[in-house]
Formats: sequence, structure tokens, C-alpha cells
Amino acid sequence: MKVYIYRTFERFWHWTQAGLIFILILSGFEVNGSYVLFGYQEAVNIHNLAGLSLIILTIFAIFWHLTSGEWRQYIPTAKNLKAQVEYYVTGIFKNAPHPTRKTILSKLNPLQRIAYLGLKLVLIPLMVITGVIYYLYRYPMS
Repeated sequence: MKVYIYRTFERFWHWTQAGLIFILILSGFEVNGSYVLFGYQEAVNIHNLAGLSLIILTIFAIFWHLTSGEWRQYIPTAKNLKAQVEYYVTGIFKNAPHPTRKTILSKLNPLQRIAYLGLKLVLIPLMVITGVIYYLYRYPMS
């Protein structure tokens, strides 16, 4: 019997987010003139749709985290932090055992908790805010 550490929505959210970010990167470079793949206007349309989709997905993810209690997974902890750092610095190259074990109740190691909390509280909001500001600047409401 398989035991899934990550729920169906978490897996959907992760891969959809990854795909949308890839599309945003691909279309963003084309909009900035790095290459031609879709054509400028189509790249702009794709980029805008992917950006809006990412915002909607983020809203659903925030709602899901708050209602399911999964937000607790991101609370940083000092437990095993030093061991995790040592593992990534040297232990991983010596085939040392992993210092933490994933469970349904504790999916992230201490460094992942810090990194993902930073992504969720700083990078993703910054990405959404700057994207919306640029969109409103580029396409002002009449």
C-alpha cells in the first residue's frame, strides 16, 4: 500500500505552479526580445494568462493552507537544523543518512521550512505585486 506524504491538492498545486512559472519565464524572455517563438503579441497574451492563472492558483493555495491547517508545516524550527546543515554541507557527499524523515505531520526539514516560508511570505507576494503593477502600468485602465 502506498502512503502519500503530499495530498492530491499539494501535488496538483506544485506541478501547476512549476508549469506556470516555466511558461512565464519562456514568454517573458520572448516579450523582452531574447528570441521569437510565439510572436510578440501571442507571447504577451500567454504571459498575461499565465500570470493571472498563477495569481488564482496562489489564492486557492492560501485558502487551502489556512483551511486545512497545512500552514503549520512552514513554521521554522531549530530542531535538527544543525544536523540538516551538516548533512547538506558534507554528509550528502559521504552517503550519510538523512537527519530528518518526512511524515504526513512533518513534510519539510528545517531548512526547507525556512526556504519555503521565505518564498511564501516574500518572493511570491513580490512576484505577484510587481506583476500586477507592471500590468496596470503597461495596460492602464481607461
